[in-house]
Amino acid sequence: MKLLVTGATGFLGSHLVRAFLRQGHQVTIIKRSFSDTSRIAELLPQLVAYDIDACGPERPFAEMGSFDAVIHAATSYGRKGERISEIFEANTSFPLRLLEAAITHKAGVFFNTDTSLARNVNPYALSKKQFLDWGMFFAEQRAVRFVNIELEHFYGPGDDASKFTTHVITTCLNDEPELRLTRGEQRRDFIHIDDVVSAYLLLLEKASAGPGNFRSFGLGSGEAVSVREFVETVHRIVGSKTFLNFGAIPYRENEVMETEADIGSLRALGWRHAVTLTEGIARTVDAERKKPASGKEKG
Repeated sequence: MKLLVTGATGFLGSHLVRAFLRQGHQVTIIKRSFSDTSRIAELLPQLVAYDIDACGPERPFAEMGSFDAVIHAATSYGRKGERISEIFEANTSFPLRLLEAAITHKAGVFFNTDTSLARNVNPYALSKKQFLDWGMFFAEQRAVRFVNIELEHFYGPGDDASKFTTHVITTCLNDEPELRLTRGEQRRDFIHIDDVVSAYLLLLEKASAGPGNFRSFGLGSGEAVSVREFVETVHRIVGSKTFLNFGAIPYRENEVMETEADIGSLRALGWRHAVTLTEGIARTVDAERKKPASGKEKG
């Protein structure tokens, strides 16, 4: 298949691109001219790459023709001091322009990576849901086949240092004196990156052939555990001396106390998650330990 992927230099996107290439797909990516391509450095000769800040979203379609699928995995979490307008540009305005280009050039299907967070939690979640609204609108107008993937808390080796899961693992590995946390009563659905990738591959194969122009899939393990349990499991696997200071910081405003994916639609397609939480954490810890000292990032 001929695929166009956004977010290819990020954690999720780089894993997807690697998997797509292994399956023999022709992959074009959209990135920024200043993007850190270290995650996909060895793959670049196999890819066609466009710098979105230099050409806009229309050019890949104009030069490459129609794509069988567009996989939108790029996102801005707003963790680097971005203004709300910048988060809106990354998560709503840019993908909307990309969607319009996909419609104009008759792309086969548009896969959107969504969040399980409610829109009132923060600007990131709101901007993601605003784009989802546009996707649903165009699908209802029969302008595009739009597949929405509502992704839970994914993690794994090489994830961003700003992510909660990475911060907990690196803090415990470094035996830092203290890890300040909320009380940890929130329940989250954690899913390992390998299971995330397997779901995308299955959806690429099957979801575009399903009924209707809009489909939505929850993607997680389907089993929520408390944040406290996640942190304590990391602490135990690492054998860390870090003091876990639960209750040191308050819950954020509009804190979501429980999220758990409804994976019924994925199961109906034959998907099953294969990596348990304990196994996934152990794999991630092992990979972090094997990183060269100069490449480690402290959380």
